[in-house]
Amino acid sequence: MKTELKQKIAFALLMGIVTTGVISFTLISINIGYTPLFLKIWLRSWLMAYIVVIPAILVIGPKIQLLVHRLIPHKEQ
Repeated sequence: MKTELKQKIAFALLMGIVTTGVISFTLISINIGYTPLFLKIWLRSWLMAYIVVIPAILVIGPKIQLLVHRLIPHKEQ
């Protein structure tokens, strides 16, 4: 496997952990508050979000990257 592909996969996995963790924590704390079940609900929600977001990052990410390159072309120096 090429280094660039490994880097993209590692980035997706790590970015997915961070973003889903932060967002699920924030939304659960706003919607239910810090109840005795908070940790259980948050971890379950975090896992579900992570399972959904990793394929989305890997599939949609390259398409968005192409769109950005079209909108903001790289100029040679």
